[in-house]
Amino acid sequence: MTQSRPGLAAVLFDMDGTLVDSERLWDVALRELAVEYGGSLSEEARIAMVGSDAATSMRILHADLGQEWRDLEPSQVWIARRMSELFRTGLVWRPGALGLLGAVRAAGLPTALVTSTARPLVEVALETLGRDNFDVVVAGDEVRSPKPDPEPYRLAARLLGVPIERCVAIEDSRAGVTSALAAGAAVLGVPSEVPLDPVEGLHLLESLTGVDLTLLGNLLIPAEAAR
Repeated sequence: MTQSRPGLAAVLFDMDGTLVDSERLWDVALRELAVEYGGSLSEEARIAMVGSDAATSMRILHADLGQEWRDLEPSQVWIARRMSELFRTGLVWRPGALGLLGAVRAAGLPTALVTSTARPLVEVALETLGRDNFDVVVAGDEVRSPKPDPEPYRLAARLLGVPIERCVAIEDSRAGVTSALAAGAAVLGVPSEVPLDPVEGLHLLESLTGVDLTLLGNLLIPAEAAR
């Protein structure tokens, strides 16, 4: 049967705060590092880090502590080591995430994991997430311009061989939403640690519980109608 309208081509999942409740683990590690450096992390700085890559987060932390003179690399190494420990023992699924991922895979739809987290730590997380659940993984250290730049999502669609306009991206952070919208994807926002402001093209839900393929496919209709 020929469809009159092209359907959903792929689902692009963010990781931290979207699929797994890992932002609380980042919170532990970042605050521990601030203490290690003789200070404390402000709430404003912590919120600014959500959805950012490691280098950006370390710049924010250093500035928040008044220690801009610090090199980024030692801080990134410290955080990566501590987060690896926390990821191995503390990762739990966000509500509805595992069920939705399973439904997407059962339907035979291509999937991508698109994250600001660096590849070595993503490899640890995949032990929980399941490597076979993703056709493509785009990590934060594998792009020239991380989120909020559109490059990560554009790269994911290109690697999957699908048009970004027929993809739904699922995100929890402002940086991720900005990235996915700028790339041209339909975006489902499910905030975790930081509220998301309503913006054009963003569909907001409180959680992924009850989200199904029909809902995801319907997110493409407004974009299709505008053509």
